[in-house]
Amino acid sequence: MKKTALSLLLLACLASVFAQTGTQSSPAPAWRLSQETNTPDAYNFTRFTLMGQFSAPAHGASGQPALSIDCIPGTGASHPKGKYLASNLLVGSTLKIVYVEPREIHVTSYFPKVEVQYRADETAKMEKDDWTPGTDKVSASVPRHALREFLHGHTVVISAADEHGQPISIRFDVPDSTAVAESCDL
Repeated sequence: MKKTALSLLLLACLASVFAQTGTQSSPAPAWRLSQETNTPDAYNFTRFTLMGQFSAPAHGASGQPALSIDCIPGTGASHPKGKYLASNLLVGSTLKIVYVEPREIHVTSYFPKVEVQYRADETAKMEKDDWTPGTDKVSASVPRHALREFLHGHTVVISAADEHGQPISIRFDVPDSTAVAESCDL
């Protein structure tokens, strides 16, 4: 009797293990939170990071694309709202930089920009915009108006070109962004 009960218990445990490993799926997307320090200016800030995926393998990309948002958290009753600092799209592949003529020309100069198209949710139309490239040329600053759309969406698709003109398409599955929006006062 004890031998049969032990055998049944062992069989149930093995069945449970096989059922769990057979149905494992990728983890649900989540905002990763980290505390950072800006040493030169001596302040702390919070970085929210969301990992994305390339729709097709990007030429020369190192790592996985990410969307990062930096903000200074609120400090209790005196300053309950946080302060938005910056948001960046980290691609990991050198982006194509174009030079855009400014609205008013005072001197002969052009601004470096990354031409992007983005869409928050499948039903929205693709928006075209010029974003400021990062100094490393593998990232771009996300404007606040676009970030607000991203935080209200469920999926975000961003398209740009690499330095060779090859298309790069990135998809983000956006989880609940209430904490991000509140912490950064967006």
